[in-house]
Amino acid sequence: MGASVSGCGPCSNHSGRRGSWLAVVPAGRLLRCTPEARKADAAQPQPAGAPGDDRFTPSGDNFADLANQKSRKLAMAEYKQTVGQDLAFVRETLRHKLAEYNLQPGTALSVNRSESGSVQVSGGIPDQAKTSIENDLNVNKNFKDAFGRLSINEPTLGFMDNALKLNQAYGVNNPLLDTLVSENQQFNGLQDLVHRYDSLRRSAGTEQFGVTDNNRNYAFSLNARA
Repeated sequence: MGASVSGCGPCSNHSGRRGSWLAVVPAGRLLRCTPEARKADAAQPQPAGAPGDDRFTPSGDNFADLANQKSRKLAMAEYKQTVGQDLAFVRETLRHKLAEYNLQPGTALSVNRSESGSVQVSGGIPDQAKTSIENDLNVNKNFKDAFGRLSINEPTLGFMDNALKLNQAYGVNNPLLDTLVSENQQFNGLQDLVHRYDSLRRSAGTEQFGVTDNNRNYAFSLNARA
């Protein structure tokens, strides 16, 4: 006949003796409830879902994993292709200008924007050729549009590319990149990222991004030597 007694009671065979207890369990077994047994029972692992179980609370590593998952979904190949088209167009236009004005094909040129927003050229070329090339480029709408896109797209792409390479090589997470990337991939188009990058850059300070604080300071270099 089964017995049901909760807790432990003094052992009848050991009445008056401290530290030795017996417990009656439903199967009729007698268990000795010594202090050592109670201590061992308390050390047993709690079942899943017990109070204090925080397995569903994201730790720092969990947050880092979520950030990595977001950044891994970035369409970097697509972004690079888009920016690469403008890079190729600007590069070829400048090469044609060197040939047009009988300059050496390996001549180094740098193109940027003046304070007024016009295209300006610098490099080791005669002043007359420099002025002519600048005039040609400033009336070339396709060139100005491509150069304008590069001035905002390339710094953003460069930042993301470097951050991802550091993460892949050393496991370093960039909190600015994590903030830049949306969990909704529909809002991770290149122009979405460019807009958020520019906003973050302005609010966080340019020293955290390693870029200039004004797109007019962007420069494209042709035949530059490292």
